[in-house]
Amino acid sequence: MCSLIPGLEGISENIRVISIVDRSSSTTGSTVLKNGGDKQVWLSSADWMTRNIDYRIEVAAPLLDPRLKQRVLDIFDILFNDTVKARYLDKELSNRYVPRGNRRKVRAQMAIYDYLKSLEQPD
Repeated sequence: MCSLIPGLEGISENIRVISIVDRSSSTTGSTVLKNGGDKQVWLSSADWMTRNIDYRIEVAAPLLDPRLKQRVLDIFDILFNDTVKARYLDKELSNRYVPRGNRRKVRAQMAIYDYLKSLEQPD
């Protein structure tokens, strides 16, 4: 669920919401903020719903290690390029699949698995 309505002039016209529902269900605890072009990555407790904020302590912290920050940015890149399972949540809340156009098929969960596997160090 997303309480934010993207694409509202003067409020959220610079925000894009993409939802990916696939085999492995997960809630991301990562946020990328573009602060004047300087990308910041924040890790947080993921379930920022009203019921949780009212009754629990939720935390967020910046990811400062450049190597780990780049890995999270790489994963976000994969997610933003999903052409199989990704859906846009627009101001009409239509939840339509992201149009693939001429782009190759990218199923983010499988691509992230392949990316992480490529990072494994040999014994």
